[in-house]
Amino acid sequence: MALTDTFVKNIKPTGAPAGDKHTDGQGLYLHVKTAGKYWRMSYRFGGKQKLLALGVYPAVSLAKARQRRDKARELLADGIDPSEAKREEKLAKAGAAGNTFKATALEWHAMKAKGCAANTSDKRLTQLENHIFPAIGNRPIADVKPPEILAMVQAVAAKGTAYTAGRLREICGQVFRFAIQTGRATFDPAASMRGAIEKPGVKHRPALTTRREFGQFVRDLRDTTRADPLTKLCARFGLLTWTRPKELRQARWDQFDLEAAEWRIPAIEMKTGKHLQAHTVPLSPQALTLLPQLRELSGHTDRLFPSGGNSGGVISENTINNLFRRMGYADKQSHHGLRASARSLLSERGWSTEALERQLDHKEANQAVAAYARSQHLDERRRFMADWGALVAALESGDNVIPIRVAA
Repeated sequence: MALTDTFVKNIKPTGAPAGDKHTDGQGLYLHVKTAGKYWRMSYRFGGKQKLLALGVYPAVSLAKARQRRDKARELLADGIDPSEAKREEKLAKAGAAGNTFKATALEWHAMKAKGCAANTSDKRLTQLENHIFPAIGNRPIADVKPPEILAMVQAVAAKGTAYTAGRLREICGQVFRFAIQTGRATFDPAASMRGAIEKPGVKHRPALTTRREFGQFVRDLRDTTRADPLTKLCARFGLLTWTRPKELRQARWDQFDLEAAEWRIPAIEMKTGKHLQAHTVPLSPQALTLLPQLRELSGHTDRLFPSGGNSGGVISENTINNLFRRMGYADKQSHHGLRASARSLLSERGWSTEALERQLDHKEANQAVAAYARSQHLDERRRFMADWGALVAALESGDNVIPIRVAA
């Protein structure tokens, strides 16, 4: 006798250890147990008696249980085992969940994180979480289409952050290429986004490049009372060494060879990219004189510029720029711009472009030249860094007489 909705709703377990079975017809029955009411279908396949779970009441109603039974009977008529079909469908869904853009991107990010600096890896993850995952994170990566990528990057660009939008497109492209390599996708929809958003103009960081203006700046830095001693020394040391802000902030005492007057920065601490390599910074007498002062402030740690409020951390990337703003140089001089200031002023003194660019750790633009031009120019760099130290000292003292560059 077929079941009714009222019967299914009101039937109670009798307490029998195996539960009670109430047949609906064509193999479908309701198995009533103390723990709940379960829809089951009994059938034969390949000469064997088998059982198929169709759901739990009331989440699965009587009508829905009958629909599932009928679907299973259609499979049987086609020579397909419903239990095996259900298992394959479950595996397919699990595989699809593992092949979403988010799952693939997180796997790609973990792989990339092994070969780059922590702050670079953190920025990538932040961009994924803030912009990309909300838009396409839950989509199967093989199903993502170019218009979805376009909508995401255009929304970011519309907020006035075209540079970020470009970076998001690049990150998506790398994730899709990883998906192709691992068999989860067959094409990169981000590739067709090139040119879809306005390319941001190059915005150079503020830098003073005339001797008069830079001289005033170094004197203001010497005299400022708007910074604690460690921050002030960090700015002056960066000025004398031409390093990027990240390399300066991450400096460790064990990287310094005072006898050789060199700061040797491991490749992992340098800017990421194909030209990633260790970097040697010759230290001028002026830079060397700052190290004992720094030892008094931070010699108890392994870092030259530790963070006061974060054990094991280093000073913030905004610390020096904030100091320059307080000094009145917000639109004139930036921390990173110290490199441009030094490069501009020292190029006027006749040093070779190749050595100056090597000191800045700049990549050779010409790939053919880069394959062979691996010279460190270390001898010349030692001389011009000494020349730079002498020039800064003269500007800092306010002398009208600028020292002649050190002889080659």
